[in-house]
Amino acid sequence: MSEQYFSAMRRAMVESQLRTNDVNDPAIIEAILAEPRELYLPEERRSAAYIDRAVPLNKDRALNPPLATARLLTEAAPRAGERVLLLGAATGYSAALLARLGCDVIAVEEDVELAAHARTQLAERTGVRLETGPLAKGHAAGAPYDLLFIDGAVETLDDALIDQLRIDGRAVFARIDAGVFRLCIGTRTAGGFGARAFADVEAVSLPGFARPKAFTF
Repeated sequence: MSEQYFSAMRRAMVESQLRTNDVNDPAIIEAILAEPRELYLPEERRSAAYIDRAVPLNKDRALNPPLATARLLTEAAPRAGERVLLLGAATGYSAALLARLGCDVIAVEEDVELAAHARTQLAERTGVRLETGPLAKGHAAGAPYDLLFIDGAVETLDDALIDQLRIDGRAVFARIDAGVFRLCIGTRTAGGFGARAFADVEAVSLPGFARPKAFTF
């Protein structure tokens, strides 16, 4: 498939999936139109780059649906120069978008295969550093961050992860709530962390964020 084909599909995705669902920030739209999403997929799955659902990357992981990532970006409103901790970097697509928006990104991925793909795609990208390790632990060595961007769905976030945000820093993520995926934004304050849901949108589940099971006899 040609570059022209993918460019047309990218524009169609923006017009039919994103703009119709409250993704209208000019800078975010520009970044999405400029970034070839197909390059972040295995070659045999590139034809599905712009469909409105998750696309498998390997047997365990998938690329977040375009709408989920775009809505999280819109709500987070990242600003040039902000320090961002990205969890669930996968093959590097969301890291590339954040870098296009002028952010200083530390992207964490625990799947070695996906991290290798991300390193290849991001090799010449300025403003992004890729770290390999457990997603739920974040990257405390780079803290504090202005924004915690989790490109996927979680059940719970540990206090130690939230503590990597600066006071008044914000976090965006999808929360799994009784089987429903709710996109959320929260802010760390001196008194703790609170988040609110702003949309129900399908998202991919990320490893390491399961709620501990209650003990039963």
